[in-house]
Amino acid sequence: MNEKNAKKWVFRIIGTQALLLTIWILTVLIVDPYFHYHKPIEGISYRLYHERYINNGIIKNFDYNAIITGTSMNQNFKTSEFDALFHTNSIKITFAGGGFQEISNNLDKALGTNEVARVLWGIDYNGLIREYDWEQYEGFPEYLYDDNVFNDVSYLLNKSIMYHGCFNNLYQTVFKVPSTTFDEYSSWSSDTGLDMVMKQYQRLDETQEMEENLTPEEKEIVENTISNNIIKIVKKYPDTEFDLFYSPYSIAYWDEEFRTGHLMKQLEAEQIATEMLLEYENVNLYCFSENLEVISNLENYRDKEHYKSEINSLILKWISEERYKMTLQNYKNHIRKKSELFGNYDYNKIFEK
Repeated sequence: MNEKNAKKWVFRIIGTQALLLTIWILTVLIVDPYFHYHKPIEGISYRLYHERYINNGIIKNFDYNAIITGTSMNQNFKTSEFDALFHTNSIKITFAGGGFQEISNNLDKALGTNEVARVLWGIDYNGLIREYDWEQYEGFPEYLYDDNVFNDVSYLLNKSIMYHGCFNNLYQTVFKVPSTTFDEYSSWSSDTGLDMVMKQYQRLDETQEMEENLTPEEKEIVENTISNNIIKIVKKYPDTEFDLFYSPYSIAYWDEEFRTGHLMKQLEAEQIATEMLLEYENVNLYCFSENLEVISNLENYRDKEHYKSEINSLILKWISEERYKMTLQNYKNHIRKKSELFGNYDYNKIFEK
């Protein structure tokens, strides 16, 4: 091969690679499976999955005036049911295993992007006595959340995004598979019942001595967690109505709190959080733990905490009817009833079935 032909061959290789790279980047830009640059394109079928990769795109580029958020406790909510009850156009952005701060930060972005009339936000009991910035998720895709255009290369030239995002969406489009709905997005279905709960619950043989009060340090943790993550948002967006609720964990959760001696501390943490939240007129706060028909029936649960989708539907119905609503007038009585109920409950009858 002479020198002239060799140069042509090199230029062809470079040109081919440049063309393929351009096609690759254009495919990601146009399909944009995580909605990093634009809203869904009509005619393309999208698969919604992998919450932490896709939620920021939903926040930035979808049209909505209501939001469902929280941890995996809220994954089975159906936006269609929420919208029918509250006459909204909602999105669902949940964060499995998320801490209060992660949810709060993402909600702040959403509320700053669109005019949002209503937010449904589940509060997990097991997060009340954790540091306000607690987190357990590693490998967060910062390049999808920041404003640095230079690190978008991690999105545009990402093999997984091309294969699992673009190619999958194009496959669905060609074979006329419908886009994932918000009813379906992040939702799950699982076996439930006592056997499933006990696979993940190591019940103590002996009940520990009850710790009656939070320490001063623990009280400060609760106050900081609620103030820095929830009240900060409630105060910043006074025209948004916040429907907050304590996730209705199963009786197995309360058994664990009782047997480990943490029950009274957990209830004190709930009282502190409740008193702080009820100061704000744009907060509606609900607690469903007194509904023994639901929480003592382990057929509703896959573990101590996670309830099946029918319970999510009931929660929406109850909130629309303002049932189980906590107020400045009734919250102390509510905490007292829970203390009597869970402090004297015959837990053994649940586990001896």
